[in-house]
Amino acid sequence: MEQHTWAFTFGVICNIISLMVFLSPPPTFYRVYRKKSTEGFQLTSYLATLFSCLLWMYYVSLKSGSKLLLTINGVGYVIETLYIAMYLVYAPKSVRLLTAKLFIGLDVGLFGLIALVTMLASAGPLGVQVVGWICVAVALGVFAAPFNIIRLVIRTESVEFMPFSMSFLLVLSAVMD
Repeated sequence: MEQHTWAFTFGVICNIISLMVFLSPPPTFYRVYRKKSTEGFQLTSYLATLFSCLLWMYYVSLKSGSKLLLTINGVGYVIETLYIAMYLVYAPKSVRLLTAKLFIGLDVGLFGLIALVTMLASAGPLGVQVVGWICVAVALGVFAAPFNIIRLVIRTESVEFMPFSMSFLLVLSAVMD
């Protein structure tokens, strides 16, 4: 019982940190709103995070007893969707089309393929384990996605597109998870 209490407490702490990560981009989006332009801002990491949340929610649907994973990823999915929608309002048409293609390819196509293959080929505990490993691999990719922003920081010699709070919280979250 003691071990379960510690695991749950640690899980809640991780969820709080993850929520703070999800809530760290508003300064960037406020800037987009204020300037009515996405400028050089990239959406890749938000699409990857949305995909990760979707996969974790699928994993929870296969594995019982993972309510903390469901709550944080459900909240994250809603928050990321709102960020993406706001971005699309101010993005040029060519960027909206590219974003739609990426969303359809990743969040619909790849997710659908993963769900279909794991449902048909790996039922039971093996399927849960396969989906879990896919989730871990994608989560690592989500933590790597901000490196795309680092490239922009180096190219422009400006940190305006890389908020410190988001960078710090991503590192903290990666360490805690």
